[in-house]
Amino acid sequence: MLEIKNIYKTFNKGTINEKKALNGVSLTLEDGDFCTVIGGNGAGKSTMLNAVAGVWPVDSGRIVLDGIDITGLPEHKRAPYLGRVFQDPMTGTAATMQIDENLALAMRRGSRRGLRWGITKEERKKYAEALKEFDLGLENRLETKVGTLSGGQRQALTLLMATMKKPKLLLLDEHTAALDPKTAKTVLDLSDKIIAESKLTAMMVTHNMRDAIAHGNRLIMMNEGKIILDIKGEEKKKLTVEDLLQKFEEISGEEFSNDKALLSNN
Repeated sequence: MLEIKNIYKTFNKGTINEKKALNGVSLTLEDGDFCTVIGGNGAGKSTMLNAVAGVWPVDSGRIVLDGIDITGLPEHKRAPYLGRVFQDPMTGTAATMQIDENLALAMRRGSRRGLRWGITKEERKKYAEALKEFDLGLENRLETKVGTLSGGQRQALTLLMATMKKPKLLLLDEHTAALDPKTAKTVLDLSDKIIAESKLTAMMVTHNMRDAIAHGNRLIMMNEGKIILDIKGEEKKKLTVEDLLQKFEEISGEEFSNDKALLSNN
């Protein structure tokens, strides 16, 4: 479903602030893979996701999505193929619009639009049924302005918006990092449910090792702009945080960043 072929990306090239963010990254995701991406700060995790999304062009290499070479496509032309949920719950929704209006925008993404904007009764019924699955009480609040929702409610809504029109690839960029532990677990459980039921191909960047191990069928670890570990199948199921730290130290020759979030019990 996704082929990343030897991509490089350097920021501020030729200056004192030059930073090699991606250093020959290659990765192939099969249809239905749910891949978690772990690594310390500056390892290249979010840069890789943003390269796939077209936020900025890569310096070299190719990105192929479901057989389509999207390397040269601008961000808006990739949008019909991708679903994205960002770290900031405010990013994926329009705060001044109602819940049903946000969902209608998501449903119309990538489609030709006429002069009619109205949301039909059938559409509202469909939105209510989809929201009911989330068990957050939003199905009875379709006319509520999104800006009045909690961070967790907005992130759940963003997740639904990103997956209503089954994307070829779902990108989750630390989408629970700004949430409290209980709400983060709810959103992660919803992510698992939607990905499994819709048979989506997904990549989830996280700083939390336990989340990276607990979710998905595949785990990759990045360091200094490279993929240094790729674990899947039975090996991933048996993986522990201690195993992961040991593997990182063996391969990189250094200790992992001492970030509390990495070893969080939440």
